[in-house]
Amino acid sequence: MATAKKSTAAPAKKAAAAKPAAAAKPAAKKAAAPAKAAAKPAAKPAAARKPNAAFMKEMTPSGDLAAVVGNKPLPRTEVTKKVWDYIKKENLQDPENRRMINADDKLKVVFGGKAQVSMFEMTKLISDHLK
Repeated sequence: MATAKKSTAAPAKKAAAAKPAAAAKPAAKKAAAPAKAAAKPAAKPAAARKPNAAFMKEMTPSGDLAAVVGNKPLPRTEVTKKVWDYIKKENLQDPENRRMINADDKLKVVFGGKAQVSMFEMTKLISDHLK
């Protein structure tokens, strides 16, 4: 019985001693955090990327593709965005498999007569219509 009282008293003393040390640790971490935050902005400008000139080069769409995106020269990225806008506006994504595009009359000509293509195949087929 006497040993039981000593064992319960000892953990209470350890817990009391651990609390001040635990309180000091978060304060030390908070003081170190602003130093790390100050170091991060200096690294950010070095990581800035420039757009690839090949993607930004304006290309003229063929007559078939112009029916969807317009006939003005556009960069490839803008052509893809406009095709996706058209697909979403006309609700041409397959509801069961969203990676598949169901072609309407305008897109069927661009897709080489295929009624359905995958979104990955679509970019390949569109690039054939850019000069």
